[in-house]
Amino acid sequence: MAIPLDLLHDDPSRTLDYEATKLALTLAFAGGTAGGLFADALDKATLAPSTFNPEEFANELFLSRFVTQCLKVRLGQHEAALNARHLCRLLSRPPTDSNTIQFRRLILAELVRAPGFRDALLSTYRDVCRLRSLLENAGAMRVFDSNRRKLDILQTFKNIVDRSATAFVSASSGLRRLSEFGRGFQATEPYRALADLLQYDARLATVSLRVGVGADGCINGFEIVSINEETKNPFVNSVWRRWLAKFELFVRGYRFSDSEVLARLIDSVFSGLEDELAGMVQLLGDLEFYLGALGFRDTALAAGLEVCLPDFVAPTEARELLGLFNPLLLMSGVVPIPCNIVGGALASTVLVTGPNSGGKTRLLQSLGWTQVLGQCGLFIPAASGQIALASGLVASLIEEAKADQAEGRLGTELMRIRGLFERLPPGAMVLLDELCSGTNPSEGEQIFELVVTMLSQLKPQAFITTHFLAFAKRLEQTQKIPSLSFIQVELDPNRRPTYQFTPGVAQSSLAGHTAERLGVTGDQLLLLIEQNIRKHRFPPTLAPN
Repeated sequence: MAIPLDLLHDDPSRTLDYEATKLALTLAFAGGTAGGLFADALDKATLAPSTFNPEEFANELFLSRFVTQCLKVRLGQHEAALNARHLCRLLSRPPTDSNTIQFRRLILAELVRAPGFRDALLSTYRDVCRLRSLLENAGAMRVFDSNRRKLDILQTFKNIVDRSATAFVSASSGLRRLSEFGRGFQATEPYRALADLLQYDARLATVSLRVGVGADGCINGFEIVSINEETKNPFVNSVWRRWLAKFELFVRGYRFSDSEVLARLIDSVFSGLEDELAGMVQLLGDLEFYLGALGFRDTALAAGLEVCLPDFVAPTEARELLGLFNPLLLMSGVVPIPCNIVGGALASTVLVTGPNSGGKTRLLQSLGWTQVLGQCGLFIPAASGQIALASGLVASLIEEAKADQAEGRLGTELMRIRGLFERLPPGAMVLLDELCSGTNPSEGEQIFELVVTMLSQLKPQAFITTHFLAFAKRLEQTQKIPSLSFIQVELDPNRRPTYQFTPGVAQSSLAGHTAERLGVTGDQLLLLIEQNIRKHRFPPTLAPN
């Protein structure tokens, strides 16, 4: 294969270990017991160069959950079992090369613009899945006719080649590579041998019959009118040549059945296809990347939400995300309320204030997914948007207590901050939830101001939530720190969160409103105590004093 069949990179390359993959394919073709051949090869695939480190954000954004619940491909009445580990690896390492990002965006845009290409891509994916199933003998079924199974594999592969050659010939994006692959391979000798073998299997001869049908509708006789053998196919010999060949082998002491001869022909044809078949493994992962993204778009549209391919702008330009939503909420069965984040340079720090359960943490997750998906060349969870390329993503949204934790809450928070600066490259996106929340306000405010001041020297795209409202208000008024802006959770007339965000600093965290909503007022707790006393009446001898 002169040009690798690669749909993920602007500069096409073989991302798999082809020699190891070809060996596994040969063994699978011979015996059909390859197990997870495709998955194993994709797990070891080389990814595009990236400056993102999955350890800094994958857990906080629930990456594996997003892949399994948001990226879906339907094949008829059921969902395909995607290679989740491979997709997680692709999403956790967005490519550094902007040409590769644009290459992927153009493919997705064409798939949306021309539904016929999507249908053809889905049919190709269905055939690749069938090819995998036949090679891996996924159902662990007993193979009664080895030759039949091998011919089915070859026929499925030929279907992929033929569809690729014709269905994508008018594509203007990277989808055209499928057509170039199909047409290029159709012009080779291995393809002609493959086509001849499959034609031989399908039409060794044409038999003409004269059938007699009685008044009762049953066949009461037939006779063979003619037999027309396929003479142009190089695999077909005339009758007398086949008998002469068998007689010669018999005299020389060989015993070959027709099925053994066919098996030799099949293996001979297969040996010329190994490179192209190895390309099918790589193609499977590429197709799931695009079809999964389209599945995410379908789910969002069905819920009345929009996704888009964002515009990339310089870090000094204004940020604009319209109709932003949290995809994890959508997949949890909750239709999220879209919000707009507008204003301020991308290379700046934004402090987010507002009540608990007002959507602050969900906003950080939404922003993180926007950056990851956008830089992977995929749809972002917003109707429209402008983002800047980031050198990485560091998210600290989940703080879990550990059994071997040596420090208290202050020490743990200080270690979190130190770890942030140890691994934060210039120009990265930073998402920090409840910075310094585990310290008393006077100490916390000093540390908070230090962190925000030092962050500005790295020119990040930073979003930080906080409940230090008075401190945030002073920072807003004094403007001590350059490139610092403020947004707050919007409240309705009843002082309930609308899950929208407006400029400014919240005046109250609404702890009392939240406590009342969750049933933690004095009267509500007293009622619970009285209920427990009535429910758990002690016997007189055990009653507490």
